[in-house]
Amino acid sequence: MRPSRSGWAACVWESQLRKLDGPMAQTVRTIVFTSNESEAPELRRTLTSVPMFRIVAELDEPSLIPQAVSQFPCDLLIADLDPNPNVVLECLRQLRDAGSSLPIFALSKITDGDIVLRAMKAGVKEYLLKPLNLEEIQNAVTRVIVTQPGKKEPGKLISVMGSAGGVGCTTLATNLAVELAELAGVDERVVVVDLDFRFGHVATLLDVQGQYTVADLCSTPEELDPEMVLKALIKHDSGVHVLRRPHSFAQAEMITAAHCANVFTSLQSMCAYVVIDGPTRHDPGGRAVLDAADFNFMVLQLLVTSVRNTDRMVQELSVQGFNPDRISFIVNRLGRESAHLDVDQVESILSRPMFAAVSDDWKTVSSSINIGQPLKMYAERQGSTGDSRAGSAHSLTRAICGAGCKQEERPSRSPVRQQAGRQCKVVDAANGTGYSGVNGPCAAFQANLHGSRFSVQIFSIPPETRQSERPM
Repeated sequence: MRPSRSGWAACVWESQLRKLDGPMAQTVRTIVFTSNESEAPELRRTLTSVPMFRIVAELDEPSLIPQAVSQFPCDLLIADLDPNPNVVLECLRQLRDAGSSLPIFALSKITDGDIVLRAMKAGVKEYLLKPLNLEEIQNAVTRVIVTQPGKKEPGKLISVMGSAGGVGCTTLATNLAVELAELAGVDERVVVVDLDFRFGHVATLLDVQGQYTVADLCSTPEELDPEMVLKALIKHDSGVHVLRRPHSFAQAEMITAAHCANVFTSLQSMCAYVVIDGPTRHDPGGRAVLDAADFNFMVLQLLVTSVRNTDRMVQELSVQGFNPDRISFIVNRLGRESAHLDVDQVESILSRPMFAAVSDDWKTVSSSINIGQPLKMYAERQGSTGDSRAGSAHSLTRAICGAGCKQEERPSRSPVRQQAGRQCKVVDAANGTGYSGVNGPCAAFQANLHGSRFSVQIFSIPPETRQSERPM
């Protein structure tokens, strides 16, 4: 069934990101060391299957451990002792002697009592035997990681990546950041980062100029000074801050995965939300973004090339040890004249449901891009002159802002195909309070990012209400 083009309506699929009860609900920023190249993907896959873990750095040389601990804000160090436990334990001992109080978990196949004793003397809190057991490491975190009263949680990291060029990734990321800036309020920062270091256009979509770029924050391996970070951010009239791509290709070539991780951790310490337009490259730097992100969205269209790229990317990430269940898929420009391919087929090919869908309105989107205004501001401007699309920017983001919501009952058919003329109502499962209309799902998304549980109900919009949402 081809949905009608009535506005920007979108329905939300059941979230794969669930709140963990009790002490496990916190985010645990983790540095991982292993020199076992063959075992690294499985270790990464195991850790990323636990929602609380955010891998902020991966190391393959033990001498780099002290530098990484001093550079990246983290809550836990996981060190693989094999195959040279003596070398690794010496580095851990040096870290302890330097005064570090960072909890350390050691992994090994070795059960020799002498090695275990040396590990404990080197500051290891938990000695875990391979193969790593999920329940065992969760229990270990519960015992060791203690949340300090008043400790500020890092800002939420949200990546929006495209399956191919031109699928609308930058448009969705930029407008999501603008919506979140409004929701967060003037007391919190929201930043959108252009991770396409060569051809990125986040600054173009918002029509902002600035002297400094992400390259200026990547010129030093040390922890970034907050004043330096603020100087590189450009504040847009909507309240969102922008971190631009480098000015030249030469600057882009100098940026490494370690640089990116350093920038993201600094931004998370200063901002409520960090929205990333990317990654665009599927190398260690790109994977580092996915490992550290709280939400990963992949944007695709109902085109064979886009779907094939998506399938290939998911398979390759799985081989590299990334848990593909941490990726949520968004179908963009749904409702275009797309023959021979529908949502059912895409879900079958990917063996996963679509998380959300965004309807096609090329005229509105292209106009907002060409004049350098986010959709929210463009809709307000058009509304002031009588345009019937007031509020369309909210509806564009509605598909994404349902992230983390839980449907009360999973329908037998994907709700993405039944979106026309529908609206989301988000209900707090704890107290029954609801959010509906244009801003409701956005508020629910923000609340869910802080760990709340919500359920989504779908109901029809009366015909007289839908009239005002139809494209001209």
